[in-house]
Amino acid sequence: MSNVNLTIGGRSFTLACADGQESHVEDLGRLIDEKVAAAGAVGQTETRMLLFAAIMLADELHNLRAEPAPAVPVAAPTPAAAEISPELAERLVAVATRIENLAELLEGSGKTS
Repeated sequence: MSNVNLTIGGRSFTLACADGQESHVEDLGRLIDEKVAAAGAVGQTETRMLLFAAIMLADELHNLRAEPAPAVPVAAPTPAAAEISPELAERLVAVATRIENLAELLEGSGKTS
């Protein structure tokens, strides 16, 4: 296991990850930091800041899932489909599930405030 230091909304977080995944986790941290900044959540409590980022990412995921798939000929796979490995597709589903679970958890904790 490795540790990765992330800066999100001006705050530092240390996160454990599998060896070899450091760069990927850092990229994900930068994406979350961008969402926090875009939501204007910098300076909020950690929970609210990460809730804003999770909601924005969940919204993007929801919109992507709601978009109709483009019509493509059945006989000819698209280059993009050929480039996505089953492992990557599995990881994307796992990340999406984690984001949705985090959003639900944070939404639940916000009901008592």
